[in-house]
Amino acid sequence: MLKYDSKDTALDSLLDNNRRWAEGITKEDPLLFSTIALKQEPKLLWIGCSDSRVPANVIITLPPGDLFVHRNIANVVNNCDLNCLSVLQYAVDVLKIEHIIVCGHYNCGGVTAAYGKQQYGLMDNWLRSIKDVYRLHIDELEQLNDDNERINKLVELNAINSAKNVCHTTIVQNAWKTGQPLTVHAWAYDIHDG
Repeated sequence: MLKYDSKDTALDSLLDNNRRWAEGITKEDPLLFSTIALKQEPKLLWIGCSDSRVPANVIITLPPGDLFVHRNIANVVNNCDLNCLSVLQYAVDVLKIEHIIVCGHYNCGGVTAAYGKQQYGLMDNWLRSIKDVYRLHIDELEQLNDDNERINKLVELNAINSAKNVCHTTIVQNAWKTGQPLTVHAWAYDIHDG
């Protein structure tokens, strides 16, 4: 697997990597790029964490064009994030996707930060909703044996909470009202073993 060389300040190696990647894809599927250049027709929306260790297409082995993606710190979905809601509306209303996957991951820095007591500045406002998830499930979380177990459970609960928030949007509610096939999933990915 190729790695980024921090000495390559012009990023030429990344452009070389892209050329090799495109050549490899073209050998596998000579029509892929010409097909996806015309339009995109993904059936899946991925709402995941910005963490560099969780690249959506890579971990579920889908080619370009099969997955519409939105990422943010700790895969948070709330009703005041216009960026996420715009992606959701485009995915549901225009692309007519059929599955929305909200994917959290264990060893998430955002969830770990929300679990802790340290202040991080502006990011604390973003993490507030995860702290609220903790508060809502405090009895269940406090029964667990240690911080790692509680953080892992909070990763799962945060993904579920974000998936519920997706379901409560007027975007998804209206799609369901019209009979549009649409399923919302909450997943937790384990970085430790893929």
